[in-house]
Amino acid sequence: MSEVEETLERIKAHRGVEGVIIVNKDGIPIRPSKGLDEEATRKYAANLSQLAAKARSVVRDLDPQNDLTFLRIRCTKHELLVSPDKDFTLIVIQNPSENEQAVAASNVK
Repeated sequence: MSEVEETLERIKAHRGVEGVIIVNKDGIPIRPSKGLDEEATRKYAANLSQLAAKARSVVRDLDPQNDLTFLRIRCTKHELLVSPDKDFTLIVIQNPSENEQAVAASNVK
């Protein structure tokens, strides 16, 4: 198993992770997530790639020496973690309530 595969498996093993998508620079999913249907994968890939590009543009407009490295979006149902790079973007979709329940349970002890 390659280092990339091992890293993806480690991410997927975290509590609450519902999907991991790798997207190329054109917004096309090259590594779709198990558990998400093809249409949902395409929607996440296209929309979050565009949002990351816009966010990167805003960061660079504010400071040309700076760059976007990570974007975290908290929604009612999901938390979306976006890590853009030069050629690829990593998208993680997770259920934040599962993480909160785990933290609360560990604090009760």
